[in-house]
Amino acid sequence: MSLKSKIENDLKEAMRAKDKDRLRALRAIKSLILLEETKEGGTGHISEEEEIKMLSKAVKQRRDSAEIYQAQNREDLAQVELAELAIIEAYLPRQLSEAELESEVRAIVAALGASSPAEMGKVMGVASKQLAGQAEGKAISAMVKTILSNL
Repeated sequence: MSLKSKIENDLKEAMRAKDKDRLRALRAIKSLILLEETKEGGTGHISEEEEIKMLSKAVKQRRDSAEIYQAQNREDLAQVELAELAIIEAYLPRQLSEAELESEVRAIVAALGASSPAEMGKVMGVASKQLAGQAEGKAISAMVKTILSNL
């Protein structure tokens, strides 16, 4: 089942249950999907990779907004963002633990034969593609930097 049809089904269920937080988050995802499908040069269909990228971006936006709201002592707004964040994350692939991330990055470094921090760009290019949706870019970058600096 595509993400779009899954969202539409879950949207109907949220409407029936009168779950306002879930409804708001699902409408936001549906809006992102429609915008992506109808953008200029679009095919009217989005790939699974594009779906993951889109959802990851939405998660990052919610997380950043929540941090800003918390810094400004607006817990009411931060809670709204965190509620949406949790709902959107449910549609992403399972996130890697730190140990799993380290293992994956070490495998990528070994496969590429990288041996110094100067090769971080090469490793990051492969790692970002391979681990898309499974780990945040910041976490991947930090892990690559740590592993390369310890070689």
